[in-house]
Amino acid sequence: MKISVKWLGDYVALPASVEELARKLTAVGLEIEGLERPGEGLRGVVVAQIQESVQHPNADKLSVTRIDAGGPEPLQVVCGAKNYKVGDKVPLATIGTKLPNGVEIKQAPLRGVDSFGMLCSAKELGLSEDAAGLLILPPELKPGTPIAEALGLDDVVLEVNVTPNRPDALSHLGVAREVAVATGGTLRPPQPKLAESGAPTSEKVKIRIEDPVRCPRYAARVIENVKIGPSPQWLQDRLKACGVRPISNVVDVTNFVLLEYGQPLHAFDLDRVAGQEIIVRAAKPGEKMTTLDGKERALEPEDLLICDRDRAQALAGVMGGSDSEVSAGTTRVLLESAHFQPSSIRRTSKRHGLHTEASHRFERGVDIDATIAAADRAAALIAELAGGTVAPGRVDVYPKPQPPRRVTLRYARVEKVLGVAISEPDCRRILGTLGFQAVEEGSGQTTFEVPRARVDVEREEDLLEELARVHGYDNIPARLPRGLAELAPEPAASEAERRTRQALSGAGLSEVVNYSFVAPRTLEVLGGKEQPVALLNPLSVEQSVMRTSLLPGLLENLSRSVRHQVDRVALYETGRAYFRDPEGGQGQRPATREVHRLAGLVWGLRGGRTWTQKDARADFYDAKGALESVLHALHVEGVRFVPAEAPAFHPRACARVELADGTVLGHVGELHPRVIKGLELPRDVFVFEVDTAPLYSAARLVPAWGGLPRFPAVLRDLAVVVPVELQNDEVRRVILEVGGALVEDALIFDVYTGKPIPEGRKNLAYAIRYRSPERTLTDAEVSAAHQRIITEVNQRLGGALRA
Repeated sequence: MKISVKWLGDYVALPASVEELARKLTAVGLEIEGLERPGEGLRGVVVAQIQESVQHPNADKLSVTRIDAGGPEPLQVVCGAKNYKVGDKVPLATIGTKLPNGVEIKQAPLRGVDSFGMLCSAKELGLSEDAAGLLILPPELKPGTPIAEALGLDDVVLEVNVTPNRPDALSHLGVAREVAVATGGTLRPPQPKLAESGAPTSEKVKIRIEDPVRCPRYAARVIENVKIGPSPQWLQDRLKACGVRPISNVVDVTNFVLLEYGQPLHAFDLDRVAGQEIIVRAAKPGEKMTTLDGKERALEPEDLLICDRDRAQALAGVMGGSDSEVSAGTTRVLLESAHFQPSSIRRTSKRHGLHTEASHRFERGVDIDATIAAADRAAALIAELAGGTVAPGRVDVYPKPQPPRRVTLRYARVEKVLGVAISEPDCRRILGTLGFQAVEEGSGQTTFEVPRARVDVEREEDLLEELARVHGYDNIPARLPRGLAELAPEPAASEAERRTRQALSGAGLSEVVNYSFVAPRTLEVLGGKEQPVALLNPLSVEQSVMRTSLLPGLLENLSRSVRHQVDRVALYETGRAYFRDPEGGQGQRPATREVHRLAGLVWGLRGGRTWTQKDARADFYDAKGALESVLHALHVEGVRFVPAEAPAFHPRACARVELADGTVLGHVGELHPRVIKGLELPRDVFVFEVDTAPLYSAARLVPAWGGLPRFPAVLRDLAVVVPVELQNDEVRRVILEVGGALVEDALIFDVYTGKPIPEGRKNLAYAIRYRSPERTLTDAEVSAAHQRIITEVNQRLGGALRA
């Protein structure tokens, strides 16, 4: 918003310099984005009066003038313009002046006649594009007056960044109040004096509000016998400084008061208001009106209108209509000053693509109490500048007056929240200067009545913010936040999940995040027996139930990738599966439950297509290895992969994943052909899915340090022939159990079937490492332990030592 410093000075004493003013306003939250000095480029240009003008002796198109520029002696200036007469006052650029167009004025002869300056047009001064002749100035100006002062350009315009929550600062009075607070000065609001006469306003116009929610207040004044004409120069100068184009005295007054109070006004030609009646109502279906910009607009019931007896006359809070606008023939003015619901104006403004000075303020919220003050101020100015007569009184329709908000400030909270102590008297003083009135005192607290203009103040924290910005953010000391001496440790599950992600990424799997909504048919194909949770308002049939497994999303990812001719897919997802209680929940048992799971999928070429190696396809061990990388990252030991059957898995390649205590985590294996066919997937898809709660509980996230071995290890190999269906895990478990503390590890390094091994049997070869943490083992001790292992494997597992 543009704020004129000269105008601002009418209401409050200003700091010594504009820079200091800008700094203080910025410090209280009204950031000054720029300073504009309109008269900066007009230094050296003064008002001059033409005393004499004669034909140039050597040029038909030039004249030689004698000029009074306020100095002791007249000046001789050669001029080429013809639009002036002797006695006119015009701008003179004196010797040494540099004009806005870059021309520097020097004493020089023009066709043999010396010229001591240059008489200027508006274009040469950078004021307009008019270059037809000299700029003729008002006759009352005194010669020698700087042209910037004469034209009202000796001003500084502040570009204020007013945040959306501070509509009270969208006016000169609003900013002046902030200056008074920042400098300790006194606000001097205007005191309009009305000379009323004639019949009262209530006899000249009727007001009816049909939508008191969107228009809670509507006030009007009538000014008669006005004479429409141009505004005085001072008014035009102030409007121009703020970027507003002067139009006529009546319209300019409404714009002036808007910039002064922040209260939008509108002037109607009362003689063109049918029935002398104003009706505030919603638009009717199919209704149209033409706004002041000349456009016909199709209206909707959400648009609020200002109407007369017959038709719409204004788009409420946004723009007036062309039917009743003030024109050169207007003699009776109906002055509107109203209050509108911000959300309603915002929607109308957006719908019609109209953003005006009025809508900008109404959208954010204006002071409902300023409705009357602004109307009185504008009526007084119109009477003064347009020679009008103000009808006594006003029509003020205010169906449901609302009391001002009240907010309580607890003084003990000031230092606790702001980090700086502000005494109770200072708190009352600061808030008092901002217009907050203390209405109730209590023990250690005060209740304040919030000014109507401060639509942003609703709670105690808002009062604390006011104290902080006025006391000064720079005065708040830098301190560490108070609270716990240390941060709470991160939950173990979060660390476990992070390590899980790192492990799977390291194994070549990419993470995906799928919707929790799936198709019921997919769950049926996977063979799930749980009843899913159905959605009440699904987006589609394909997303109508909550997933009971993470596999449907991964399989859809695979299907989409295959359709795009991808030759390798390796994905994982961690998230929740949802289950419905078959009995609908009983007692303390909820009707639904959520289980956090981890699932993965591998398919296609193991290493991608390259020229350096033969194409190898992913198999069961790729999926199992990815899951084992997670177990290794979490330091979960004793996990067993037990052959099993599960609905979604192929019987030939399916393992149940169990913890050492027998807790089942989930399954890993090849996808069942039935699922492949039902979901139209490629063959050889390998997946795993496990519950994370027991997995993360078994994780050993804090590393445990063990000393380096002090005594040497003894290595022995063991080759046993066992039944072909016997798993390595079972043999290894017996070795570790029987060996006890002497066996440090047992690693399988060979699996063999075929001659001379009998049919139905296989050979498993293990490298067993013996070590004692207390002493060096003797051959006798190792041999005894080794023999016990052989005996136990043979007896318990039906094995035999391979010859």
